[in-house]
Amino acid sequence: MRTGRRHNKVGLIILAAIPITAFVLGCWQVQRLTWKTDLMAKFEDRLVRDPLPLPPQIDPDAIHDFDYRRVYARGKFRHDKEMLIGPRLHDGEDGYLVITPLDRSAEFRGFTGNTTVLVCRGWVAKSKAAQAARPESLNTGEVVVEGLLREPWKKNSFTPDNKPEEGAWYFPDVYQMAEHTGSQPVWIEETMRPDLLASYDRSAKGIPIGRAPEVNLRNNHVQYIFTWYSLSLATTVMMWMVLKRPAGGRGRARRNTGW
Repeated sequence: MRTGRRHNKVGLIILAAIPITAFVLGCWQVQRLTWKTDLMAKFEDRLVRDPLPLPPQIDPDAIHDFDYRRVYARGKFRHDKEMLIGPRLHDGEDGYLVITPLDRSAEFRGFTGNTTVLVCRGWVAKSKAAQAARPESLNTGEVVVEGLLREPWKKNSFTPDNKPEEGAWYFPDVYQMAEHTGSQPVWIEETMRPDLLASYDRSAKGIPIGRAPEVNLRNNHVQYIFTWYSLSLATTVMMWMVLKRPAGGRGRARRNTGW
């Protein structure tokens, strides 16, 4: 004789916890969406303002309040201290980001402190990584750089450590790169208006292709909201179906014919 089992209490507790947890995570993602939307709106507002002249020295702690702010700086590139971060893909092609210190000492002759900042000039193809392959990118005169002031990045666990002594850079550690080149820990991303023909011409000559002046933060919170709320609803229905079943099933006798 075999009879139906009672509901497993531990299983029911776990099943009940899933929709509650998923619902809470969905609500949290709603808050995150609001935060990310407000943050992007703040950055967009900074983008439409006229560029600010970069002062001779910048407090790294103040950069947070100027993230994505358009700035311009005048000086000379120190190509002898150039760094390549990569590999980086651009339109499916392998290459590197070109980072060059900008020496602004001539612009601020009366200032005795360090005026050099780091400029991310843009992307070059792998075939143009060597400076000898892109002489047109090595401007030796005074230049005016317009770009976005950015906060330092945080390294994720999957990215290998930089090896400055080998010239191997895998991610933009602003403080490490500043120490390596004798610059301020200030990062400017040079910008250019999206222009397909200009990008082709730059790529062929090995001139770095700058980034577009736009906010490029990822915002996947709507998908996360849908996922968590859907999971909460689905598991709630599952729990209802389980609880709807009677706790004890009908007894069924099984006759053994092998006497």
